[in-house]
Amino acid sequence: MKHRPAEEDFKFDMDEPVFTTGVVTRLIGIPIWVLKQLDREEVVCPPRRRESCSRLYSKREMIALKKIWHYMKVKKLKVQGIKVVMEIEQEFFGVRKRR
Repeated sequence: MKHRPAEEDFKFDMDEPVFTTGVVTRLIGIPIWVLKQLDREEVVCPPRRRESCSRLYSKREMIALKKIWHYMKVKKLKVQGIKVVMEIEQEFFGVRKRR
């Protein structure tokens, strides 16, 4: 039997929602209240199985959240500024936004 590297065992689509809010906060260092605010303001809106269920984030959303958190923490942008940046990126670079 041929041995494969562990990362090959867990390949998934960029848009597959698999990361919980706890995992996102731990990996990115973004507070939960910021995730909730970004969801409420429709900047990053992860799907839910049911309305009362927790949010699940995709790899694409994780990449966006990492960039957003950098803008908020380092560049001191507020949510409205983030929305403008995301709209510009979507318009000029064709960055997809999932709803």
